[in-house]
Amino acid sequence: MILLLTQVWWAALLILALTAPLFVLEIKSGRSTYEAGREVSKYKRRYEYLTEVLTGREAVDERTLFGFGGPVGERWYRHYETARSIEFRTERKWFIKMKAGSVLTATVSMLIIMVLIGPVIAGAVTIGMFISLVNAVFGIVQMMSWQLTANVDQLTKHREYLKDLTEFVQLEETDGAAAAPVFPAPVFESLEFREVKFVYPGMQAPVLNGLSFRIQAGSQYAFVGVNGAGKTTIMKLLMGLYDLYEGEILLNGKPISEYGQHELKAFYSVVYQDFAKYYIPLKDNIAVGDVNRLHHDAEEVTLARIRQTAGQVSLHTLEQKLPKGIETPLGKIKTGGQDVSGGEWQRIAMARALLNPAPIRILDEPTAALDPIGESKLYEQFEQISRDKTTLFISHRLGSTLLADIIFVIGDGRVIEQGSHPELMKARGVYAGMYESQRSWYQ
Repeated sequence: MILLLTQVWWAALLILALTAPLFVLEIKSGRSTYEAGREVSKYKRRYEYLTEVLTGREAVDERTLFGFGGPVGERWYRHYETARSIEFRTERKWFIKMKAGSVLTATVSMLIIMVLIGPVIAGAVTIGMFISLVNAVFGIVQMMSWQLTANVDQLTKHREYLKDLTEFVQLEETDGAAAAPVFPAPVFESLEFREVKFVYPGMQAPVLNGLSFRIQAGSQYAFVGVNGAGKTTIMKLLMGLYDLYEGEILLNGKPISEYGQHELKAFYSVVYQDFAKYYIPLKDNIAVGDVNRLHHDAEEVTLARIRQTAGQVSLHTLEQKLPKGIETPLGKIKTGGQDVSGGEWQRIAMARALLNPAPIRILDEPTAALDPIGESKLYEQFEQISRDKTTLFISHRLGSTLLADIIFVIGDGRVIEQGSHPELMKARGVYAGMYESQRSWYQ
C-alpha cells in the first residue's frame, strides 16, 4: 500500500474511489441480511416445532394413531421452503451486486497494471519495481474488495443485533427474579387480598374484580370454582409473578411489592398442574425443590432427606424397581433412562414441594390427570405430611375441600362463598351444588 502510494499514487486513489461504493453496498447488505434473518426466524421456529411433532417422543402415540405425519410434513416443508427462499433471495441479490462491483475493481486494476507496462519498456521502472507494484495493486484490491467489505457486512449486521441486545438489557429487571430463594426460609404469619382487581393485558373484562380474603399461618385452605374462575391467577398474584393489579396484597402485613422476588420465592412451594418433568436422575428430580440446602448439607445428609421425602409420597416402590435406584435417569433421552407413569411423575413433583422448606405449600390442580378417588387420596396424603405448614389447595374438583379448614368459592372474580365444608353444605349455595354434582366421584 505504501509502495503504491509513493510510486503511483493516482492508481491507489483510483482503487480507493472504486472501492467506496462497495462499502456502501456492504452496509446495506448487512442491514438487509439482518432484516431477512428476523423474517426467517418466524418460519424457522415453526418448522423446528413441527420437526419435534414429527420426530419427538411426546407426540408419537397420537402421530401413530391419527396418522397426521403427511399433512404436518407438508406444512413443515412449506415453512422450511419459505425460510430458505427468503435467505436465498437476500443472499443472491447482494451477492450479484457485490461481485459486479468486485469485477469492476479487478478490471480497473488490470488496466492500471497494463499502464505500468509502458514505463517498464521505456526503462523508467525496473522489473523488480514492476513486480512489487503489481503485488501492491492486487494486495489492495484483495483487502478493499473482499476482506474489508466482508468485515463491513458483518459489523453492520452485528450492529443491528447489538441494538436489539441494548434494548433488551435496558429493560427493567425484577429484583431477585433469577436468584435462588433466601435461606433460611422466612416465618409466615398472614396473607391478605384487599379489593384486588386484575385484568390480563389485551383483555377488557377483569379476571379478578374486588377479591378479598385472609389466610392465617398453620391452616389449610381450598380455592374452588369452575375453570377460568381465576384460581391460578390468584396464585400467581400472591407469588408476585403479576404486578399490574389494583387493590392491596399484604404478606405478613407488608405489601408484596416491597419484597424482592428472591424473598417472595422463599415463602412458597408449589406443585403446578403443568409441572415439569426433568430427564435427570430421580434423586436430582426431587433435589431441585431445595437448591439452597444442596449447597449447605453434606451429600449423605441430602440423600437421606431425599429418600425420606420420596417415601412420604410412596416413591420408595419406584426407587426399588428402577435399575439404579434413586440414581436412575428418568426419560429416554439418555442411555439407561427409564420412563415412569404419569402418576409417578405427579408424586415426584409433590416430593419436590415437600423437600422445599417454604412455609406455604400450594397445590394448583397437579392431579387433574388422576381419577377423582386417586386425587382425593393423594391430597389426603399430602395434607397429612403438611400439617405443620400452611397449605392452599386449588381445584375445580372438590376432593381436597374436606381437608381444608376454610374453603373460598371463587366466582365473578371474587369470593362468593367462604367457610368450612359443613358450613357451606348447610348454606345450600354454590359450593353445595358443586359438591352434590361431584359426590358420586368420591364414593
